[in-house]
Amino acid sequence: MSRGHLSNGDFFLRLSELFDERRKKDHGSIFLVQKRMSYGEEADDDDSPATKTETERPFPDQSPSKPLPIIIRATNGKSKKNRAKKVKLSTVVEADALEAFFAKYAEVCKLGMSGLKKRDRSKAKEKLKAKKRKQQGAAGVAGAEAKKD
Repeated sequence: MSRGHLSNGDFFLRLSELFDERRKKDHGSIFLVQKRMSYGEEADDDDSPATKTETERPFPDQSPSKPLPIIIRATNGKSKKNRAKKVKLSTVVEADALEAFFAKYAEVCKLGMSGLKKRDRSKAKEKLKAKKRKQQGAAGVAGAEAKKD
C-alpha cells in the first residue's frame, strides 16, 4: 500500500488495524520481520588502492562507527494472485529509541495475537500414534516369522 517508511506511531496504528482485520477473518497470516540497516556508504573508486583499515578489518560491518537503525516490516502475506490486497508496512527505528519502541511493539503484538485460536493438532497426533502402532505391529509379525524359521 505505502511506498515509504511510516513513522513509528503510524506503524503501530496500521499494525493494530492489520491485526484487527486478521481477527475478523477465519484464517490468514501476518509476517513480522526485523533487520539491521546499514548506512549507505559511497562506493570507492576501483582504481584507488585498498587502505590499511580495509585490509585489517575483513568485516567492517561488525564494528560500525555509529549505532545502526533497525527496520521493522509487517505484511499480511498475500501471494501474487492477491497482490492488490497485500498490505506492506515498514518503519525505521533509531538506536536511541529502541527501548521505547520495543515496549510499545510488544504491547501491540500481544493485543493483536490475543484473539488467535490455538492450532488443533489432535488429528496429527492420532495419525502419528496410528502409524507407530502399525510399524510396531509389522515389526512384531516379522520377529515372530523369524523365530518360526
